Amino acid sequence: MREEMAGLYDGLGLDAPDMPKSGPDELGPPAGTFLVGYDEGETPVCCGGVKGLGAGACEMKRMYVIPSARRMGRAWELLLALEGAARELGYEIARLDTGPRQPHAERLYREAGYAPIANFNRNPVASFFGEKEL
Repeated sequence: MREEMAGLYDGLGLDAPDMPKSGPDELGPPAGTFLVGYDEGETPVCCGGVKGLGAGACEMKRMYVIPSARRMGRAWELLLALEGAARELGYEIARLDTGPRQPHAERLYREAGYAPIANFNRNPVASFFGEKEL
């Protein structure tokens, strides 16, 4: 996963101090959560988190599906699970972003009903920002 992430993000300035934070503190209770999805053999194949933004809004973060589990609907299932978790946490609006090297992610988000919005999180490298009512 680290090698793939390096290929997607190297040279984009993700280590800049002004990048939005999305670690355990932001993705944990009480305002957030982190989900791991498993295949039938109980092998972890995907993950993602919910980060509280305030005012009834949250952000979907760190969505990832391992290469061998792609093209099987896992990303769609993960996004639906994250949206459900966000509803359970009381959120009414979900936001997300993705980078210029992930057109497949943008396509998924648009198909799931995320409408383009302005840069809500000051992410200097994202190319798509989306929002959806939960």
